[in-house]
Amino acid sequence: MKTKVIFFGNGPLADYSLEVLKQTFEIVFHARTKEDLETVKNLKSENPELKGVLASFGVIIKKDVLDLFEPEGILNIHPSLLPKYRGSSPIETAILNGDRDFSVSIMKLVRKMDAGPVYFQETLKLPENISKDEIYQELATAGTTWLSENLEHLPEPKEQEGEPTFTEKFDKSRSELKPEEKTAEELNNEVRAFKNFPKSRYDFFGIDCIILKTHISEKEEFLSIKCKDGKFLSIDELQPAGKKPMDVKSFLNGYRR
Repeated sequence: MKTKVIFFGNGPLADYSLEVLKQTFEIVFHARTKEDLETVKNLKSENPELKGVLASFGVIIKKDVLDLFEPEGILNIHPSLLPKYRGSSPIETAILNGDRDFSVSIMKLVRKMDAGPVYFQETLKLPENISKDEIYQELATAGTTWLSENLEHLPEPKEQEGEPTFTEKFDKSRSELKPEEKTAEELNNEVRAFKNFPKSRYDFFGIDCIILKTHISEKEEFLSIKCKDGKFLSIDELQPAGKKPMDVKSFLNGYRR
């Protein structure tokens, strides 16, 4: 008989995690909102054997719900090497910082943000310039694979060690690319980190464009932005306002004057 799990989560990390969890566990309820926590309380009270797994829920879970899942707690799949990158944007912050390695932690959820003891951690060496969605998928798979093998016999969790660092929520004020202030590598990282939100933007030929994919070049190419360090941010894929995404050659054929 499959172990029964209540899952808490929203967004790409949750989607990828749930895909793997469903292969091993029976997901009896997927909590997505604050209102769903009432259903969680009822289900857990009626079925004490239910386990709790969370990935990028975005809702504060209060003590009355946390207590129901003691002693092992709700297991939080967090995409960083805790206590590094606590908060809402660990993967995006790692990309912005130019990190080459990406990590996942399985921790016990506590009231203080991302401060609970850790059951498991793994660091993955991923290809350079890997997309953000692929990072989410790789880390979710690593974390949920471990859960699939260990949820029924968890080790003793260990308290986090070291000075924590914190991430921020990004908003649209970060969207505009500023090549006069930043290097080509910094802007390339912004495009990768902000692909889903807040989205990197730049004007070409007077047209507001969302920049979807770029690479760094030593010389000017088809459509390039010269940056602070003298290198070029070369555009591979972009989306003009009100239009569908397109490759750079299609854009130049349609919009270059």
